[in-house]
Amino acid sequence: MGPSGSGKSTLALALAGLVPHELPGEWQGRLLIDGSPAARPGGPGTGGAGLLFQDPERQLVMERVEDDVAFGLENRAWSRGAMHDRVPEALAAVGLSGFERRRAIRLSGGERQRLALAGVLAPRPGLLILDEPTANLDAEGAAALFAAVRRVRDERSATVVVIAHDAEPAWSLADRVLALGGAGAPIDEGPPGDVLARSTQALVGAGIWLPGEAGTQLNARRDLAAGPPLVTARGVTFGYDPDRLVVDSADLDVAAGERLALVGPNGSGKSTLGRLLVGLLRPRSGTIRLGGDDPVEMPAAELARRAGYVFQEPERQFLASTVAEEVRLGLRPDELRRLDALMDRLRLPLAEFGARSPYLLSGGEQRRLSVATQLSRSPSLLVLDEPTFGQDRLGHEALLEIVAERVDDGSAVVAATHDERFVGAFADGVVRLSGRRAEAAA
Repeated sequence: MGPSGSGKSTLALALAGLVPHELPGEWQGRLLIDGSPAARPGGPGTGGAGLLFQDPERQLVMERVEDDVAFGLENRAWSRGAMHDRVPEALAAVGLSGFERRRAIRLSGGERQRLALAGVLAPRPGLLILDEPTANLDAEGAAALFAAVRRVRDERSATVVVIAHDAEPAWSLADRVLALGGAGAPIDEGPPGDVLARSTQALVGAGIWLPGEAGTQLNARRDLAAGPPLVTARGVTFGYDPDRLVVDSADLDVAAGERLALVGPNGSGKSTLGRLLVGLLRPRSGTIRLGGDDPVEMPAAELARRAGYVFQEPERQFLASTVAEEVRLGLRPDELRRLDALMDRLRLPLAEFGARSPYLLSGGEQRRLSVATQLSRSPSLLVLDEPTFGQDRLGHEALLEIVAERVDDGSAVVAATHDERFVGAFADGVVRLSGRRAEAAA
C-alpha cells in the first residue's frame, strides 16, 4: 500500500528482476529471490516471477487473444500440446472463455487487463506480482480475480504480492501488509490487523485508503435547471468490426453544468460512447450534436476548445518529452496563467515535476497529468475514462473538487468508471450500459 508515487510499482519491478537490470537507476541494499540475489527477468534466481503491469498495454504483444497468452509459454519452451491445454485454462480463470480468436486491440480496457493477467498466470509462476490488478475491472471481474488469487494463496502454489489503492479486497487476502509513505520509506509492516492498530493515523495522513472507508461526498445530487442539452445522441450505433456492435441505438442528453457517470460491465461500450460524444469516432448510424454541431465535422482546433477527452491509458495522449511541455501545449496566455495553480492542486507542481518525463511518472501521476492537459483548456464538455485509476485518497479528493468547480462554471463532465466511490461522490445522473444499450439508472 502507499500513496501515488511512493514507489510501489518500482518495488514490483525490482521483485520481477526488471530493476535495475532493464530499468537503470541507483541501487542500494539487497534483494533475494528464492534465497539468491535477484537476477535478470526469466534467469536463475527470479523464481519464475510473473508481473502484471499497472498498464496492461505494456505487456500485450500479439494480435489475437490466444496467441498473446501462448507467447510467454512459447518463450519457456512449452510443448504445443501443453500450450493447447493451458491457454484456455488461463483465459477461463480470468473470465475470458470464448475470446480466443478476438483481436486484443478491440477489447475494452478491463478485458485487456484480464488478458494480461491470463498471460501472467499461464506459466504458473512461483512469484505472482499484481500491480493494481482491478483498476479497470467491473465489480464481477474484480471479485473473480481476487477469488482466483485466493485459490493460489490457499494452495500455496505461489507467493503473491498485490499492489492496490482499493484496500478492501486486498486487505482480507493479505497475510502481511507493507505500507509506504510519500517519500518511499516504509510507514509500517506486519499482519494487517497489527498495521491498522499501530498506524491508522499515519496511513490516513499519507493519503492511503483504509478498508471499509467511504470516500469524500460532495452532495452531488442537485436539482439542475432545465435547459437545452449541451450534447445529444440519438439512435447512435457503432462497432469496430462489421459483425459486432459495441454501441446499439444509444440515446443520451447531457446538459451544461451536469455531472454524468457512465457505468456498466467491461466491454459494455462506456469508453466507445465517450469517444463518440467528442468526435473521436464516427457513428455507424444515428446522430451526435455538440452545441448543435457534429463533432466529427468540426475543425480540430475548434473541437479541442469545446471538448476534452481523457483516455483510459494516460500514455496514449502524451506528446511531449517533459511534463511542463505536455501541459503547456496549445494553451492561451490566460490559460497559462492558471496552470501553476492547477498543477499544485493535482499534486504535480511544475517546480518539482516540470522537467520530468511523462512516461517515467507513476501510474497515478500519469493519470493526473492526463486530466490536467484537458482541465487546463476549460472545455464545454469533458469526458473522463476511468479518472480515478491509480489514485490515492488525496488525488481522488483533489479531482472531485476541481471537477465540481468546472461544472459550477458551466462545463458538462461525463465520466466512464467502475469506481462506485467516485460515482457516489460525483454524479448527478447515472447511465448504465449493458448489452450495448444505454439506460438511465435509478
